[in-house]
Amino acid sequence: MHTKDHKVLVANRGEIAIRIVQACLKLGLDFVCVHTAEDAASGHVRIAREKGGEKSLYRVSSYQDANELLAVADDSGATAIHPGYGFFAEDYRFARRVAQRERKLIFIGPSWRVIRELGDKINTKRLARSLGVPTVPGSDRPIYDEMEAEKVARQLFEFQEELGVERPLVLVKASAGGGGMGIEEVHDPDLFKSVYRRIRNYALRQFSDEGVLIEQRVMDFNHLEVQVVSDRSGKNPVHFGTRNCSIQSTGLQKRLEIAPGFDPSSITYTFDAQKVLDDITEYSLAMARKVGYDNVGTWEWIVTRDGRPFLMEVNTRIQVENGVSAMIARVHGEKGVDLIKEQIRVGLGEPLGYAQSDITFEGVGIEYRLIAENPDNKFTPWVGRIEAFGWEQEDWFQMHTHVPTDMPYDIPTEFDPNLALAIIWGKDIVQVKERGVAFLDRLTLQGRNKAGEALKSNVNFLRDKTSVILKF
Repeated sequence: MHTKDHKVLVANRGEIAIRIVQACLKLGLDFVCVHTAEDAASGHVRIAREKGGEKSLYRVSSYQDANELLAVADDSGATAIHPGYGFFAEDYRFARRVAQRERKLIFIGPSWRVIRELGDKINTKRLARSLGVPTVPGSDRPIYDEMEAEKVARQLFEFQEELGVERPLVLVKASAGGGGMGIEEVHDPDLFKSVYRRIRNYALRQFSDEGVLIEQRVMDFNHLEVQVVSDRSGKNPVHFGTRNCSIQSTGLQKRLEIAPGFDPSSITYTFDAQKVLDDITEYSLAMARKVGYDNVGTWEWIVTRDGRPFLMEVNTRIQVENGVSAMIARVHGEKGVDLIKEQIRVGLGEPLGYAQSDITFEGVGIEYRLIAENPDNKFTPWVGRIEAFGWEQEDWFQMHTHVPTDMPYDIPTEFDPNLALAIIWGKDIVQVKERGVAFLDRLTLQGRNKAGEALKSNVNFLRDKTSVILKF
């Protein structure tokens, strides 16, 4: 089947749905969108109507009902499904179902086996260690033996003392747990044994599996990412550079991302920052080659204050911050890289068509996540109506938003109150900071809630944080 004969079901909402539609239009592909009742006023509904007509739009009760999505795919004649991020993006069971059902569809993401292999953090850690890739110190499998557990914990306390950590701690957690259940911190090696027994007993009661993981908690670090892209051959992955995602909310949600991940040309680090960037990209590609990675993905790293990188996890999907990597990337010297377009193109079976040597980088990018929230009160979401939203267009930034700029918009309470992504480019860190602040200062963003109180947003938080980007 020729690429242009495909029709893509956009199984997501908001800003990412709009960008998937825009990428389909660039590729000459048909598309179909879905929306819930709460999202009737979203920009992704509008673009679907404008570019595809009513036939390209279906109302569903939930973005997370697989049966409904597949029924839409069949009724509309879709041949592929793009999950965006969140929802079904990293659900290997959904990806497998899409690929193996009687009327087969293409899942635009890695193959389900890759999602399953890298979605298991223990398995990812084991794979990384087999290739000599550094991971957060600790066990790479559940431990059932108390003496072995004590030995691992002792090594972790000693390792932290070597790093000069003032108050070392070890995480003890139920390996079958999730969502923060069955985890305790241990600061005193003498108390380890009693905590280990408590977690083991809890795990047996709750999960019928008394396996326990023991890990170091790394406290003072920068959060870096490596953007990887590969075609269906899985043999020739390339990277689109690094990002720094260390500026986060109190709930550890990313708020501001910068590409590249460090800037040794203008900032002095206490370690060889360029070597760290080179190492984490090489490690990421080595793992991608080993598993036959066959779409877009992100390798997430933590880098300690003394410049040691540790792999944290792999995200087997496109990420919110893909655009900041694209902003500084050039393929064959040309601007305008669109990683979502690349994802769809290779997902539908086209060869990548370029090598690492064809990808270059220029300048520095910042991505601001504009959110209706109150940073002064633990980033609590703000609920209300956006009455005015606008900006001055410049050739050095892109804006991605599902919020209409020509009419009021009520923020749906069913979803996170993300309003827009603004991606700024500068030739260097000084220029990108100046442009970033200028953009935020000129931004129009006003609204009120039902009590008549003014909109709360994170604009001032983003402005304050711009001054410290890429500093450790």
